[in-house]
Amino acid sequence: MRRTQRRELIRAARRRQRDVLCDVMLSARQCETWLTLDELSKLTNYPPASISAQLRHLRKPEYGGFAVEKRQRAAGRTLRGEDFGTIWEYQIKRAIRRKIVAARVRRGERENSLQQVA
Repeated sequence: MRRTQRRELIRAARRRQRDVLCDVMLSARQCETWLTLDELSKLTNYPPASISAQLRHLRKPEYGGFAVEKRQRAAGRTLRGEDFGTIWEYQIKRAIRRKIVAARVRRGERENSLQQVA
């Protein structure tokens, strides 16, 4: 096989970090599992800071508009190496993102309404 064809196959086989993380998080959601940044790092071999940034990107409408849920891990479920400070665990779900639009009504009162964001 020629080198140029081989390079093209390698490029096609690579997946973006965001896509890998999204697949892992959606699989964990199906199992009703919450994952910490450290656990995600061990599963994906990406650094925790990079995973955190990709979770922020997954909230954006252009990258899927997922709802990223975050909670504190219960004290009894901490793992070795994570026994200091607050440990956060994450889960994502597909969501219809909505924004609150304020509309002025008579007498200066405001009325809020929900509109679906495309």
